[in-house]
Amino acid sequence: RLLQLCSGSLPIGGFSYSQGLEWAVAAGWVRDAASLGDWLADLATTNLAAVEIPVLARLHWAVLTGDGQALGGWCRWLLANRETSELRDEERHRGRALASLLVELEVPLAKDWRPTLATCQSAGFALAAAGWEIPLPRAALGLAWSWLENLVLAGVKLIPLGQTAGQRLLRDLGPVLVEAVQRGLSLSDEELGASAPALAIASSLHQTQYCRLFRS
Repeated sequence: RLLQLCSGSLPIGGFSYSQGLEWAVAAGWVRDAASLGDWLADLATTNLAAVEIPVLARLHWAVLTGDGQALGGWCRWLLANRETSELRDEERHRGRALASLLVELEVPLAKDWRPTLATCQSAGFALAAAGWEIPLPRAALGLAWSWLENLVLAGVKLIPLGQTAGQRLLRDLGPVLVEAVQRGLSLSDEELGASAPALAIASSLHQTQYCRLFRS
């Protein structure tokens, strides 16, 4: 079930988004495999470690304890950390798509909590992980992997790079991903939050980019 949840074929539209990478490539910030690796490693050690993974852990706990109020609160906190309108739109779109899918797959509580799940993808991911009895560390690494794979594939298309170069990046960034997940699972509430100004700038400028392939 974890492999299913992390698959690129999951019908939530992940392939439609580059999270500012498209503008970064057009601007020359990211131009080859090395600079793409630097871009992704930086995001992994900031946003992934200090926002995505610890929030997933709190959403997962909220599901396990049946705390709908905490679930909604952390969804709103996550949306508040999306610094541009297209990043917020992406979160909501993925959330709605995953919530609908989980209802169809009859995941426990998906129907009851569908309005909350529809606000962010991580809530649905946490619900599925809990319902399918996937241990949190594995679920967190799976979420991190799906994020990394999606952006590497976007970079392969945009720069462009060969498929082999993309696979090398996935191999080389593996240890960075593991470290980010381990750190993210260890943070207290007071330590959450990250500053990624390049991502915010790239995403905000992508919103008005004239020619583009991706929705973010």
